Amino acid sequence: MADDEDYVYDEESGEWLPASELAAKRAAESLVEVRDAVGNLLADGDAVTLIKDLTVKGAGQTLKQGTVIPSIRLTGDPQEIDCKYPGIKGLVLRAEFVRKR
Repeated sequence: MADDEDYVYDEESGEWLPASELAAKRAAESLVEVRDAVGNLLADGDAVTLIKDLTVKGAGQTLKQGTVIPSIRLTGDPQEIDCKYPGIKGLVLRAEFVRKR
């Protein structure tokens, strides 16, 4: 076998695995699934719609039900998404208050 790849010991499985395979396995474990209010899987760049009126703290503004947020970013937290909306900086919404378009 002409395999030049380094092998790394995986303590969980007790096996020697190629370094690239172990890195891919760990990356998959750290991936967080973010789901909207009805259970749809969200991804970076998705557009979402608010399912209820939300008062934005610090902005003195209320986002109405049905407001479309065009491009979201996942934060690594399974319940929070980062959004951009005109007039509001650093808007973070809970996934339970949005629905994927």
